[in-house]
Amino acid sequence: MATGTFIFLIIGGAGVAVLALSLLGAELLHFGHADVDGPVSVEAVAGFLGAFGFGAAIVNELVGGRTPGMIAAAAAGGALAAVPTAWLAARLSRAARDMRTDPTPTRDDLVGALGLVVTPVPAVGYGEVRVRVAGQPVKLNARADHPIPVGAQIFVVQALSDTSVHVETY
Repeated sequence: MATGTFIFLIIGGAGVAVLALSLLGAELLHFGHADVDGPVSVEAVAGFLGAFGFGAAIVNELVGGRTPGMIAAAAAGGALAAVPTAWLAARLSRAARDMRTDPTPTRDDLVGALGLVVTPVPAVGYGEVRVRVAGQPVKLNARADHPIPVGAQIFVVQALSDTSVHVETY
């Protein structure tokens, strides 16, 4: 393996390491105020370094980079691969950061939910019901005005707390 190829592989590996650090612990790479981004994102720099290093290593091996001119050609090939990769990394990371998400369900979202009794609900005291909230199954403590047996279909009339509800049969 040529020395130039080895150096380009180290540069590419550094780009992968920076990308891994930015994905696993983004707060480690922020200096100063955490909400302030510089003109270039960490992901774009990582994409550029990785594509430049690995692209230049490939080109260097293909051209047999033993002379400074061939190593310069390999570096140009690496830069040709690095610019669109950095642009794509910046676009993808911005899209992931700005992605719209659903709001976190609250206890108000429990009212009207349909479900099943999993532990009998006595006339006095609590049983357990399983309902779906925002597509997720949730097991809650349940009270009712009259006893409800296991397996009965229910709907939530009132949210007494974040983990308990008042139910009626459906």
